Amino acid sequence: MNPQAKLIFTISLLLGTTITISSNHWIMAWAGLEINTLAIIPLISKSHHPRSIEAATKYFITQATASALVLFSSMTNAWYTGQWDITQLTHPTSCLILTSALAMKLGLAPFHFWFPEVLQGSQLTTGLLLSTVMKLPPVSLLFMTSHSLNPTLLTCMAILSTALGGWMGLNQTQIRKILAFSSMSHLGWMTIIISYSPKLTLLNFYLYMLMTTAVFLTLNTIKASKLPTLTTAWTKAPALNAMLLLTLLSLAGLPPLTGFLPKWLIIQELTKQGMTMAAVSISLLSLLGLFFYLRLAYCSTITLPPHTTNHIKQWHTNKPTHSSIALLTTMSTALLPISPLITTII
Repeated sequence: MNPQAKLIFTISLLLGTTITISSNHWIMAWAGLEINTLAIIPLISKSHHPRSIEAATKYFITQATASALVLFSSMTNAWYTGQWDITQLTHPTSCLILTSALAMKLGLAPFHFWFPEVLQGSQLTTGLLLSTVMKLPPVSLLFMTSHSLNPTLLTCMAILSTALGGWMGLNQTQIRKILAFSSMSHLGWMTIIISYSPKLTLLNFYLYMLMTTAVFLTLNTIKASKLPTLTTAWTKAPALNAMLLLTLLSLAGLPPLTGFLPKWLIIQELTKQGMTMAAVSISLLSLLGLFFYLRLAYCSTITLPPHTTNHIKQWHTNKPTHSSIALLTTMSTALLPISPLITTII
């Protein structure tokens, strides 16, 4: 892709995200979402492979439908209340339509059908944008309207997302699809708590972005997209593969790593709200996701000898690891000791 075109698309992504996050008017938020969608589509389809074109088409249709529902819910609310302010969403029908639209944009169950296919058809760097930056505007809209949304509906969608994200990732061998189902599972944890403690949702989202960025950049460095490729990638950067093991376990939420912190705080808050059964359910369902994280972690450090395979041999291509990956992986595994400081900030 032309560097100037890539720069324009990247600036448009930042512009659309900034407009949505900083807007108070529904039309401005909708315009930011549209700019985001139009900017990411050329990045998805830039490899000119039929799978990439299919992924871009699926993404466009889904996001266009979700944006239309966002606009429809805001118009319905303005029709009944005369308010275009995002924080003044009070009509029950508008709240229901908006919840469905944002769930479709995020890839929450039962609107999750597009996300694994789109991520599988994209390159790793584009998949990183889809998993992190593109989720920031819908999460910010959820944050701004959290006081108006139905907690029971959000809890049901959250538990369903965690269950499907763990269950459907069990039998996958494509790493991008596994990370897509991982994203669904993490979104379930964010959604279940947003009505009770929106700041905890933001903390969970920021730490999820941190850990996912570390995993995607590491996989991009060692050029691994399938589990069989990952098993022979240790020769490129053994230390990086060892850190990938810890980052994946942190993404799974195992103590004493960083990923345990948001789950710990969310379970504590759910217990305070008297939602013990919901906390127990989502904790048990997250164990399904732990299985495929352990598969990835095991494959990243299995140290298989070289053998005849259909993919290109991953040997003697030692490239220096970028310092940002070292910083991200360190933060993804070592932030739990400063959790008192983080909790005082939020």
